[in-house]
Amino acid sequence: MDERTLRVRMLLGDDAMDRLWNSHVAVFGLGGVGSWCAEALARSGVGRLTLVDSDEVSESNINRQIIALSSTVGRPKAEVLAERIRDINPKIQVNPIVGLYEAKRREEFFSDYDYLVDAIDLVSCKIDLIMSCRERKIPVISALGTGNKMDASLLQISDISKTTGCALARVVRKELRNLGVTHHPVVFSAEEPMHPAQYEAPPPGRRSIPGSLCWVPATAGLLLCQHVVSELAGKLSSEI
Repeated sequence: MDERTLRVRMLLGDDAMDRLWNSHVAVFGLGGVGSWCAEALARSGVGRLTLVDSDEVSESNINRQIIALSSTVGRPKAEVLAERIRDINPKIQVNPIVGLYEAKRREEFFSDYDYLVDAIDLVSCKIDLIMSCRERKIPVISALGTGNKMDASLLQISDISKTTGCALARVVRKELRNLGVTHHPVVFSAEEPMHPAQYEAPPPGRRSIPGSLCWVPATAGLLLCQHVVSELAGKLSSEI
């Protein structure tokens, strides 16, 4: 019996741990939310992980991303996180993909996933990923906005139809509704966003850069993990 997950096994049981170990979970987007989710999945006993992100670690990530260290700046996020997970448990099968998910390349990113976590930011890519999962009958849960928010206790697992106080939720809800989808599991916060001071020019296509506090995206990532592990283990702990 693997002592790494012994205390998880004490709560979930042998059958659930076997299901987790034989499950393949993908995490798309390894930023402040996705990086915490992926590591938590590994620590919870998931046996196979695919990690997708096109970016490299930057100094501005250090405040909130579990993979962001002075020693990892400039390295691909997917590869850094894969190394961490192999150090957590060398027996886990980890497949890092350094690439940007987009509609014209979607076939390159799909495999035999038992669950998929959508933690990407670009709305067009997010919607395409959700719809592609639905077509393939792959269960998927999405992270919504955590920037400019301060109270992690307001984060919750819910249905997209019940979201409030989140600009990203509003856009995603509308786009999905236009495609005939009214129900979709998400992690979101109803907290009204703060108005951050701006110390740098936003990148092209964005009006501002969101502020972030470590505990908010981290909590969102852990809630995503809770939902996925609970469903795969057959012990769903939250009602959608």
